Amino acid sequence: MVFAWGFWAHKRINNKAVFTLPPEMIGFYKKNIDYISEHAVDPDKRRYAFAEEAPRHYIDLDHYGEHPFDSVPKFWNDAVKKFSEDTLNAYGIVPWWIDKMLSRLTEAFKAKNPDKILKLSADIGHYIADAHVPLHCTENYNGQMTNQVGIHGFWESRVPELFGDEYDYFTGRAEYISKPMDKIWQIVRESFNAKDSVLKFEVMLNEKFSQDRKYAFEQRGTTTMKVYSKEYTEEYSKMLDGMVERRLRSSIIDVGSFWYTAWVNAGQPDLDEIKEFKLSDEEKKKQEEEDKMWRTGKVKSSKGHDDEN
Repeated sequence: MVFAWGFWAHKRINNKAVFTLPPEMIGFYKKNIDYISEHAVDPDKRRYAFAEEAPRHYIDLDHYGEHPFDSVPKFWNDAVKKFSEDTLNAYGIVPWWIDKMLSRLTEAFKAKNPDKILKLSADIGHYIADAHVPLHCTENYNGQMTNQVGIHGFWESRVPELFGDEYDYFTGRAEYISKPMDKIWQIVRESFNAKDSVLKFEVMLNEKFSQDRKYAFEQRGTTTMKVYSKEYTEEYSKMLDGMVERRLRSSIIDVGSFWYTAWVNAGQPDLDEIKEFKLSDEEKKKQEEEDKMWRTGKVKSSKGHDDEN
C-alpha cells in the first residue's frame, strides 16, 4: 500500500491551507483547524475500507502513450467515451475526482452544512495534494520497474519528515480558479514532468552510497524500522533542488484556492452563521467505522457509498 505525501505532510498541507483563506472564510476554518488537519488522511484510510477508493489518488499517465496529454481528454465524459470507465479506473482518476469533489463541496457550502463542508474540505485537500506527487502520475509509482522499490515513501514521506520543519510555508492568499479542470491538469502535468528527475537522481545517488550508508535503523515506538539514512536523504533532497518543498507549497496554495473557489461558486454564504457547531453523531459514527476498517485491514465494496465519499 503506497500513500502519497505520508500522514505528516497531508496534515501539514491542510493545516497551512487554512491560512491562505480570506477573512470571510478563515474564522470557520480556524475554528475547525484540528478537524481539517487530522482528517486530511481519511482518504488514505478509506483505501483499506473501500476497494474503489484507490484510483481516486493517482493517474498512470504513461499508460496512455508517449504524449498522454494529447491522448487523454480533459473532461470525464469524453474520457469515458474514448477509453471506457473500467480502463480509467484501472489507471487512476485523480483529475476527474478532484473536479467531482469540488462540485460536492460547492453544494455543501450552498446548503450551509458544516459536517459536509469540513469532511469534503479535508478530503479534497488530500486528493489535490496527491496530484502534486510526481510518482502518482506514473505506472512506476514505487520504482518497481527500475529496481528502486521504496522510492515513493522516500520522496513523499522521508524527505519532508526530516526537513519539512525548515520549509517556508508562506504562500500568499488563495485565488479564485475560473477554469478548475485546466488548473487540475496543470498540476498533474507538472507532476508528470518531474517524475523522471525523481527516479534518475536516486539512481545516481545509489551508485555513490554503500548499503550501510544508504540505510539506517530507527526506533518507532516499540518497533525498529529500516529507513533511508539522514545522510542519504539530505543528499537526495539537495539533488532535487527544493522540489519536495515546491510541490508541498504548491499543494497548500492550491488546496486553499479550491476551497475558496467552491465557496465563491456557492454564492459566498456567511460561514459565521455555522461557525459554532458540533459534529453530528452520524458523521462521528461513519468516521469510527472507517477507522475500524483501516485498523483491521478489512476491505469492502463501496456500492451505495459513493455519494458520501
